[in-house]
Amino acid sequence: MLQLLFIVIFIEMVVIVSLSFKTPLRKLILLILDRVKRGSGPVVVKTVAGTVAVVMLSSVYSMMLIKKRWMEDGNASQTDEILMAKNLLETTLMGGLLFHAYIIDKLHHYIKELRIRRKTMETAKKQGQGFEDAGGSGSDKVRALEEEIATLRARVKQLESH
Repeated sequence: MLQLLFIVIFIEMVVIVSLSFKTPLRKLILLILDRVKRGSGPVVVKTVAGTVAVVMLSSVYSMMLIKKRWMEDGNASQTDEILMAKNLLETTLMGGLLFHAYIIDKLHHYIKELRIRRKTMETAKKQGQGFEDAGGSGSDKVRALEEEIATLRARVKQLESH
């Protein structure tokens, strides 16, 4: 099980690095993540994550039992030390696996959100340029509106003083 956890964590680290920087793999990974998040993919991912969390909690419970046995006996046997080290390593790897999965999910979400924001900014810029080209006297309109605001404020002050 340790080899599998190390392999999965290594793959997750490669995915995080390729999502963090603009690499050729980024587009492929984003496509794969988009497909995983459709249909029954989220249910499968949550089921696997729940199973890993339960196994991790089981390992923590085993470590607590070993620690309790150490406190009661006053000394630790070599078998208990080996089991404690193995459980600690497994728990650490499973926690890292869950953490990396969460980071990948958030990176994917932020990259998609950034892509959407950039597209809306580009369309807004194009619309703004279209308005500037169509109405060349935009600054004249602004000046006229500012003058109208100033006269209306003066009128409001005059009415308030009566």
